[in-house]
Amino acid sequence: MHNNSKNKVGIKYVYKDRIYKLLDDMIFQKTLQKEVRCCGLGLHSGKKVNLTLSPSEENNGIRFFRKDKKGEMLEAKNEYVSRVNYATTLTKNGFSITTVEHLLAAIYALGISNINIHVDAEEIPIMDGSAAPYLVLLDEASTKRLSQRVSYLKLIDTIHVGNGEKYLEAKPSDSFQITYAIDFDHPSIGVQERTFQIKKKIFREEISPARTFGFLNEVETMRKNGLALGGGLHNAIILSENAILNNRLRFQDEFVRHKILDLIGDLSLLGYPILADISAYKAGHSLHFQLVSEILRNKDKWVLVQGFRMPSGKIAFGQMLAPSSSM
Repeated sequence: MHNNSKNKVGIKYVYKDRIYKLLDDMIFQKTLQKEVRCCGLGLHSGKKVNLTLSPSEENNGIRFFRKDKKGEMLEAKNEYVSRVNYATTLTKNGFSITTVEHLLAAIYALGISNINIHVDAEEIPIMDGSAAPYLVLLDEASTKRLSQRVSYLKLIDTIHVGNGEKYLEAKPSDSFQITYAIDFDHPSIGVQERTFQIKKKIFREEISPARTFGFLNEVETMRKNGLALGGGLHNAIILSENAILNNRLRFQDEFVRHKILDLIGDLSLLGYPILADISAYKAGHSLHFQLVSEILRNKDKWVLVQGFRMPSGKIAFGQMLAPSSSM
């Protein structure tokens, strides 16, 4: 009996330590433990891209560096969004980084606050068209906790963009949840809707493997205009007029899951993780950008909060801060 009692106490403390670690992951800023590298093709350029992810100091945020442009730096912020057709592109001082959303979604989902992203071309490599390969890369780098706390953007009022046909709406919440619905006039897609609480495990298993998709007739037009030159069945779901050209889907509703992935990546451009309940209907990068812009414009509809660990093993948000004047 005595030994069993000791074991139970030991298990209890191990469990508590794990809970506290999970909470600390949400409370404190994180960066990478070490530098990691990979290479791949740019979806639109078709060119080889070398990608390096490296640790950064607290409060630096997510920063892109162009090795082929003498190390010019570009912050992952909404103010630098320059194009949102087919992908999200950031531009500053005449140089750009495009197709950033999948990598940003993976970074966001893992709660990484500070990271340096180095590329030697204009595009982030598309990998297999999902965010899963970036998770593998980030897992290899591992993360370390920093001393500064994470500031969360917490909505206190509803924000709506779009119209009855296509819209995005963000409502106040103590967590981050997305409900996304799409409606395509195609037998392989049709109407799809999913709701997810955006947490690390859910993102890893249910969202990150979902690949980008495109229609064969649009791909042909895009290539004539110098786009989608690196796209193919190995890194995208391609649909003909009546069928899917790939062998199989990873999820029956992979299309709407990928839309959620894109939205997470685009929301990371707020500069803070968000606490909100977001509903999207027939949206895309353009509306995602409009929502982020509308949130940042309406500073009376949100506050910045920080997390604190409670004795109950839960996280509480408090210590409201004034919105940054630089935003």
